[in-house]
Amino acid sequence: MTDRDDETGRPEDRTILALVPEERGMAVLSALDGVRPLLYNLTDPLPDEAADAEVMVVPSGPVDEILAIIGGLRSLRLVQTLSAGTDEWEGRLPDGVGLSNVRGVFGPPVAEWTVATLLAVYRDLPSFAAAQRLATWQEHDTDTLDGKHVLVLGAGDLATNLRARLTPFGVDTTLIARHAREDVRAMTDLRTLLPEQDVVVIMLPLTETTHHLVNERFLAQMRDGAILVNAARGAIVDTDALVAEARSGRLRAILDVTDPEPLPSNHPLWHIPGVFITPHVAGDVHNADDRAWRTAVAQIAQYANGNQPANLVT
Repeated sequence: MTDRDDETGRPEDRTILALVPEERGMAVLSALDGVRPLLYNLTDPLPDEAADAEVMVVPSGPVDEILAIIGGLRSLRLVQTLSAGTDEWEGRLPDGVGLSNVRGVFGPPVAEWTVATLLAVYRDLPSFAAAQRLATWQEHDTDTLDGKHVLVLGAGDLATNLRARLTPFGVDTTLIARHAREDVRAMTDLRTLLPEQDVVVIMLPLTETTHHLVNERFLAQMRDGAILVNAARGAIVDTDALVAEARSGRLRAILDVTDPEPLPSNHPLWHIPGVFITPHVAGDVHNADDRAWRTAVAQIAQYANGNQPANLVT
């Protein structure tokens, strides 16, 4: 991805110019040898020297506006996101421009969110919280996570972190991906696995293949009373099909993402019993930004040293 001047693969002695969208990036990249950060603002014209930038760190949006800027950066070779999801970027960058993400940053918090919400639903914590607000003592039995069968669609960082956190609760967790490998089932096994699961968790990227993967037929194969958890992208689920199943009371759902998003106030999902919604906050923890920047700096350092970033997506 960079010019090289000897057989060891070391880049020529030069300084890489990196565009960064916030002051925090200026601070962390200023300490990196061989990299000079340059602050940019989407509301203002780029400085003239931005044309020489080889690296651009991008915020989560607005993607179309950022892509318009990227189209004019003749020296750009690497776009570094501050998110793990890159579906809005893939296939839209100019030829010769790589895309790297911060894979590994959000696995732990998203896994924690999944466990926390499953426990909340199984132990019926929302109803106890409502009773507390009314100052009423409403004792009743609840369910348990222990002994449940959980199928995770995905086998990456999010999925492996989730499996590690579910195991101590006595959960039988199965990961499924496009191709089978050790401890991972193949997507072709989905039809036989779905009816056996108490919980199905979505942890896949949004692609042409996964768009509306969870549709009417998929949901019909889930066992009665099962819970669908979406911690990925809203459009992986056919919302109309989910509304129909949830309204019937046959299935429950825990959603951190929806389609559309943000979910309009008059949308039926808000008011269906058995549907628990959070506003796309599964990965939003106090140190997430710091961890994302540390990972981004590591990727840029690898590029500046003439190496391929470990988190290179395309």
